[in-house]
Amino acid sequence: MKNKKLFLLDAYALIYRAYFAFINNPRISSNGLNTSAVFGFTNSLLEIIKKENPTHLAVVFDTKEATERHIIYPEYKAQREAMPEGIREALPYIDRLLEAFNVPKIFKNGFEADDVIGTIAKKAEKEGFQVFMMTPDKDFAQLVSENIFIYKPASKWQRASILGKREVLDKFKIEKIEQVIDFLAMTGDAADNIPGIKGVGEKTAQKFINDFGSVEGLYENLDKVKGKIKVKIEESKEIGLLSKKLVTIITDVPLSFKTEDMTIKEMDVDKVTKLFKELEFRTILNKIIKKNEAMKINNLNKEELLKETDFQMSLFSEKKEINILKEDNYTIVKEKNNILKCINEIFEAKQYSIYLPHYKNIKQNDKLYGFAITVNKKNYFILNILDNLKMFKEVFESNEIVKFGYDIKRILKYFSKININICGDLFDTQIAHYLLYPEKRHDLEVLAENYLNINFQNENDVFHKEKLTDQSINIVASYAIQRAKIILDLSSILEKELNKTNLGRLFYDIEMPLVKVLSEMESEGIKLDVKNLNKYRLELENEIDEIEKRIYNLATVKFNISSPKQLGDILFNQLQLSKKPKKTKSGQFSTSEEILLKLKSKHPIIDEILDYRSITKLLSTYVVALPQLVSSETKKIHTTFNQTVVATGRLSSTKPNIQNIPIRTTKGMKVRASFVARNSDYTILSADYSQIELRIMASLSKDLAMINAFKNGIDIHSATASKVWRVDLACVDKTMRSKAKAVNFGIIYGISAFGLSQNIGISRKEAKQIIDQYFEEFSKVKSYIDESIEKARKDQYVETLMGRRRYLPNINSKNAVIRSVSERNAINAPIQGLAADIIKKAMISIQAELQLNRMKSKMLLQVHDELIFDMYSEETEILREIVKRCMENATKLEVPLVVDMGEGENWLQAH
Repeated sequence: MKNKKLFLLDAYALIYRAYFAFINNPRISSNGLNTSAVFGFTNSLLEIIKKENPTHLAVVFDTKEATERHIIYPEYKAQREAMPEGIREALPYIDRLLEAFNVPKIFKNGFEADDVIGTIAKKAEKEGFQVFMMTPDKDFAQLVSENIFIYKPASKWQRASILGKREVLDKFKIEKIEQVIDFLAMTGDAADNIPGIKGVGEKTAQKFINDFGSVEGLYENLDKVKGKIKVKIEESKEIGLLSKKLVTIITDVPLSFKTEDMTIKEMDVDKVTKLFKELEFRTILNKIIKKNEAMKINNLNKEELLKETDFQMSLFSEKKEINILKEDNYTIVKEKNNILKCINEIFEAKQYSIYLPHYKNIKQNDKLYGFAITVNKKNYFILNILDNLKMFKEVFESNEIVKFGYDIKRILKYFSKININICGDLFDTQIAHYLLYPEKRHDLEVLAENYLNINFQNENDVFHKEKLTDQSINIVASYAIQRAKIILDLSSILEKELNKTNLGRLFYDIEMPLVKVLSEMESEGIKLDVKNLNKYRLELENEIDEIEKRIYNLATVKFNISSPKQLGDILFNQLQLSKKPKKTKSGQFSTSEEILLKLKSKHPIIDEILDYRSITKLLSTYVVALPQLVSSETKKIHTTFNQTVVATGRLSSTKPNIQNIPIRTTKGMKVRASFVARNSDYTILSADYSQIELRIMASLSKDLAMINAFKNGIDIHSATASKVWRVDLACVDKTMRSKAKAVNFGIIYGISAFGLSQNIGISRKEAKQIIDQYFEEFSKVKSYIDESIEKARKDQYVETLMGRRRYLPNINSKNAVIRSVSERNAINAPIQGLAADIIKKAMISIQAELQLNRMKSKMLLQVHDELIFDMYSEETEILREIVKRCMENATKLEVPLVVDMGEGENWLQAH
């Protein structure tokens, strides 16, 4: 028994899971292939082979052919969407993967993978196997026995787990495994469109099973069921019994496969290598190759490896997993003569790379603090002793020396605290890669792997999250120097790519100067009125208490309002607010905002719940969280601006996310009022671009109607309403203007008639008429949109006037949903991207003038199209002039850029 271990993988469950795990940040190869599904599935397969050491293995697939379930119940799985194109494209590669690994692919026309797995599992158990069904699907619990288990794959939030009989019985709260079928039949399955018995949820199903044993037992004892639910159960008899048949896994599928056909075999290294090279799975390939004697990787001498200095080695000639450098490959700088030697080499080379470890992981052991420098292939680790730093001040502040780094903003901030201002040209490998591939990952480890074929340990692995000893200096030095060397090698590669794609100017003229500006803004910070915010916290907590009481009153019972499961039970089981309530993939009732808004007219409890959610989110996300972010040293909030997160080029921010500080509600506005000037000599100045995206659209489309409206200072939304509804400008009312505003901004984001109808509460037909009339009046806008999409289809990317690119690998997708997302990005990215470029240019110009004039006023925040300043009272006139001039002249468009300005004691008053 111990020697026979069979793993059966539920193919599509794992493939879909892998694909959607990367849905927000898909893995795209250099030729535009979405490799997310293949990558995730490959990792699942390797995880099993490596960790579980199965003796036998097979992967089981569904087929396109209808099954008996579809025949007896045509609605079975009928609601499922078409297979995403990213998965469909992955399937041939997964077939090749299984062929290369010599793993059998099993399927049977007319049967689902569940049935095939069930049949093989039961047969293998009789042959003395332990069987593990790798799947996240709960339906397989009905197959579990003494020797058949569910192997639930690991996820982002939890490790892989094995479910045996005891775990299944505990999970479902039943006494026998065969009762899993009855539980599933009673509760139904939203994912498979199995209705179950009306009115029966999980707890009710558990009670009925414990009382009556099965679905059939329930109907035989229906006279013992009391209340309204009895009628529902009686009405559901036919569908309840059908549901049991639908959820029952067949275990006697006629199969020709034998268990010996599933024996683990050696992989075909040539096929694996060819496939993984094609898919660009470099790290996985390295891990496989290094274990294969045919590649002779294991025969490499460790010391020979460490002496290797050329990081761009061939994939199969050397092992690229670099951990610790030999001590004779670097110098730990303690003495003055070594410092001078390093400094002289830097001045001679006119460039160097620098890496500063994240010392938060070294637990306050300041004897290990330092930074790595690579210059002319020589490596130094400079101990962070004040005298050492003073000697390097001239090197850091020289305008003649180029500094290469990764996340240079963090380095600038670190050294500014000890009065060292890094000057001269900077090259940040993270930002360079972001400009080249804005939607890919930019981690240094990933760049090293993709460009240099090098794998190295991450920071947590090196420092082990524990306090290092004084003798650990070599570990820290080696770790930092590896990265300094890699940064230098990466820089030369990325610089060539920037120039090749005409992104060099954007990088050197905007993104790199902006690094210094953002560093100074982050260091400056903004004052928070904590006392006022704490007072507001008490107000909101009292309001939440009152709302809770009203909700309990309306529900006639106390429950956890924040629990979607309990809330769903109240709304749909108790209050019966919907005949066919929507369910989530896990089978519980959906209580999303979208669902609740549709139910507003059904019951007063809905408004109370929406208020409760809104206020509790405001309280936890901002009112409670913001004071905790105030620095004990400066008594200010110091947000971190991210240059490499938003694909369009916009900045984002964290700790706190100031981009999302609410402004549209009265309650949200009070949070903005807590951002205040530093003292009574200062006020907050807000400078906000007026309708910049619409002005860019007018300029790019060259639509005369839009251009004339902006040039003549006519309100663009009123002008649009006048054109679309064909009335005089003076006759445009508030409702018409509001609808026109939704159309104007919707057009930029490629809005559909359905989307517009939802936004402004009109029929889809009326929304289509409005859009058609809009394009009739603003014909050049329509032409610009069509031409942008057509060009994107050809180039597979779009770009701003300043050259910023957004790649659109799915623009020619056969899947209409996926393609439409890319089409909307083709319209919007050049507009949003140019808006981002413009405000970045303005920030660079403003900061230069503030420093040139040695002004006390400071630029503090950038939020969307708005800049926030701490304005010194004696500099009011000059600051307003500088800000307005720099912002309005940041670039030349067909229409003027206009900046609205306001000032006050706090951000709310100024905005």
